[in-house]
Amino acid sequence: MVFYFISNVVSPPYTLYMGFDKNENEELIRWGWPEDVWFHVDKLSSAHVYLRLHPGETIDDIPQAVIDDCVQLVKANSIQGNKQNNLDVVYTMWANLKKTASMDVGQVGFHKEKDVKKVRVEKRINEIVNRLNKTKTEEQPDFRALREERDKKEREDQRRLQQEQKLKEKEEEKRKQEQAEIRSYGTYMKSENMQSNRDYDGSDDDFM
Repeated sequence: MVFYFISNVVSPPYTLYMGFDKNENEELIRWGWPEDVWFHVDKLSSAHVYLRLHPGETIDDIPQAVIDDCVQLVKANSIQGNKQNNLDVVYTMWANLKKTASMDVGQVGFHKEKDVKKVRVEKRINEIVNRLNKTKTEEQPDFRALREERDKKEREDQRRLQQEQKLKEKEEEKRKQEQAEIRSYGTYMKSENMQSNRDYDGSDDDFM
């Protein structure tokens, strides 16, 4: 089971989601999307909250209001963290999550610590949590199928872009050739390279 939330504090809105338990978290760690940002309470047990970026965005493009929504949601879904003030929430891109065979179910590390961001959460803000909970929906998705469908679409988009790029390159090459021909013809037609009747001095011995 996965819970979906909508962060509508900005336009267009963002989708947030989290697994029901550690087993769903394990599936999300394995089959997450490269454009997902992972949030978790630092050094405490909590839900794994994911934020899906819009096309072309990076982790540095996330509006602060949306980050506030994510950290409040992850804090509210931490048994210990929900009761504490002044705690930290860490977040990073899904691709930076590291999973090894020795880790427990739902446990995760990082490939690069320098790519992990941290934000301090002073207290729970019920207004934010309540607003997000009003958008809450539940689904039982096939994580692997969704990821494979996403990857297939990305490959198709890449092929389309490559074809468009090749077409542009051909058109540009054709344009350059046409311009070169025009310049060559212009040089040929210059007056110093041409001879008119006025240039004829009548000295042709064969002229009758």
